[in-house]
Formats: sequence, structure tokens, C-alpha cells
Amino acid sequence: MDTRIQNARLDATSNEQLMALANAGAAAFGHTATLQVDQALAQLLRLRVAQINNCSYCLLVHHAAARTADIPTPKVETLTAWWETHLFTEKEQAALAYAEVLTRAADATVDNRLQEAHDRVAAHFTEDEILEIVAVVINMNIWTRLKLAEGAMPTATPVL
Repeated sequence: MDTRIQNARLDATSNEQLMALANAGAAAFGHTATLQVDQALAQLLRLRVAQINNCSYCLLVHHAAARTADIPTPKVETLTAWWETHLFTEKEQAALAYAEVLTRAADATVDNRLQEAHDRVAAHFTEDEILEIVAVVINMNIWTRLKLAEGAMPTATPVL
């Protein structure tokens, strides 16, 4: 099925400062950026943020990017329940947990603490890599919220 994106609410491109912020993040930490962190892992993080934030536009973009990054299909298909599989390495699990807690910061509690997720990710990544993971997650959260505000909705393209 062919799809196109239709903005149902706003056109963010009319705000130069907002688009400059979003585009700078995409250039530095988006799915085409060159990173220290493994490209497949960064793509899993982006896709997981898109899932958490229910951004249909981002889901389309990052499912396609996951295919391009040659991430095994079972990993992509089980990402919403990654902790219930044996498909992800401890390193990937730590990064995914960290991405989730950063994305769901408002849900932090005494039982779900950011420090624990940070300590877990710090066992597998250098400080520079953690900062890059943080940037990937922040960038994706900017884009998911931007696309949700726009109402960027996939729409079927009629076959003629």
C-alpha cells in the first residue's frame, strides 16, 4: 500500500526557529547521522521512542530505517516487549531501558528511578556514548512531538 503524509493540524515549517531546532537535531543525531554508537542500536532506540509516543509518521519512517539498517525482523517485531525476549543483548537492553525512562520521565517513581537506568547503561557505554544515546532519544522525542502536533497522519494513496 502506498501512503502519503497529511498534516491534519499544523504546518511546523512555517516556524523557522522550531524547524531549525528539529533539523539541527536530525542532522547531528537522526537516522542518517554518523554516530559512535552502533547504528542498529541507535535505530532501535529511535523506533522505541516512536512506539512509546504513538507517532504514526515516525513509526513509518523508523520501521523503514530499521530495514535499511539490516536489523533482524524478529527484533523489530518484538521491540514493544523487548524485555520479554532473549533477542536483545544486555547492552541493547540497558540502552532501551534508558531510552524508555528518559522518554517517560514524568513516570519516574521511587520504584522506577532514572539513576538505576543510568547505572545500568553506564556499565556498557562510555560517557561520550551515553551522551550520544541521550541526544538520539531527545532528538526523537522532539520529532515525535513535532509530528504529533502537526497531526502528520499516514493516508492511503488511491491506486488509479
